Amino acid sequence: MSSSTTTVLSRQPLVQVLRSVTDPRDRRGVRHDLLTVLSLAVTGVLAGCRSLTAIWEYATDLTAADLEALGLEAGQDLPSESTIRRVLQDLDPADVDAHLRSWLCTRAGTINGRRVIAVDGKTMRGARTSKDPAPHLLAALDQATGAVLTQQRVAGKSNEIPALRDLLEPLDLDGVVVTADAMHTQTGTAQWITRRGGHYLLTVKGNQKTLRKTLKALPWKSVPSVSSVDTSHGRRVRRTAKAIEAPAWVDFPGAAQVVQLRRTRTIKSRKHVEVVYLICSLPMTDAQPEVVAAWLQGHWGIENRLHWVRDVVFDEDRHQLSTRNGPEIMAALRNLAISLIRLFLGPGVSIASTARSLSRHPKRAISLLTQPTPKKPTLPTPWGSPQHRAGTSTASHR
Repeated sequence: MSSSTTTVLSRQPLVQVLRSVTDPRDRRGVRHDLLTVLSLAVTGVLAGCRSLTAIWEYATDLTAADLEALGLEAGQDLPSESTIRRVLQDLDPADVDAHLRSWLCTRAGTINGRRVIAVDGKTMRGARTSKDPAPHLLAALDQATGAVLTQQRVAGKSNEIPALRDLLEPLDLDGVVVTADAMHTQTGTAQWITRRGGHYLLTVKGNQKTLRKTLKALPWKSVPSVSSVDTSHGRRVRRTAKAIEAPAWVDFPGAAQVVQLRRTRTIKSRKHVEVVYLICSLPMTDAQPEVVAAWLQGHWGIENRLHWVRDVVFDEDRHQLSTRNGPEIMAALRNLAISLIRLFLGPGVSIASTARSLSRHPKRAISLLTQPTPKKPTLPTPWGSPQHRAGTSTASHR
């Protein structure tokens, strides 16, 4: 994407992007613009609507001025629930994602000067049918803003490993740190990311037994550590990180440092200890242990910041829309609503309470579509900051 295109997109409100989405309908007999249908759907999801019926019912309560702001002409009837359903499930998910991705990427933030993208997948259990398995969608979340930049459906007989490349292929990865679960700790994935100018932070678990054994055998006792303590949610969690330059004999492409993260959780006087090993393509001079640990903590946060929100706030796992492209489009709309709320109100805002507020104040919801977003944030990464968790934290070095 050229710099001029990026500048234009960064100044445009969302409604201008929705106007560019390809309408799959035959132009003959079309009564409602695609922009109107999409705007109604996005506004409804912003207000916490969990189904297409709820979106339509929410639209019926909007004033004439509200509807006009969303593209409905004066005196024109609302599109019916069946029209909204038919239009959304016939949209091309790749086309919708391409338009939203281009717009959202211009709003991605940085953490200590770097963009950090967390990749993780989620299954839409409610969309399972007797003939087809539930769709599994891989998402890329911008850790700085909490916005979902893009998503990719995993092919039915495939898995997340090749889908990660399809997901990130359209993105500019120059200087970007990609965080991913142990499934993606693959030599091919690491080579692909680094060839694109990006960096990786990958968890090493049982799927890489030899590599994990090698990392575990490093002289960790003599390595200095940095720690933080989290006392939120009625538990005490101490995280201790140690980092060491990756020895030349560690057989993994691009490996620059190895990190050991020890989590000690104390719940009702009972301790639970977990030790995780990570491999990173950035050297210690560019990424200190506390920074790497914060990236990992941010990656783990995708469960609460995205999957939990879609399941609990939007009740996604019980939403049974399964026809054609409906599940992917609804997931994209939920991702978009989450992204809009965080871009306008901040990465730590409660999606649930904001959605309830927007349901009572439709004009505020509409403004998220019609107004330009605030300036993208540039954040520091103190380990244990509110961006990565709630509660208080203290850091210590030894």
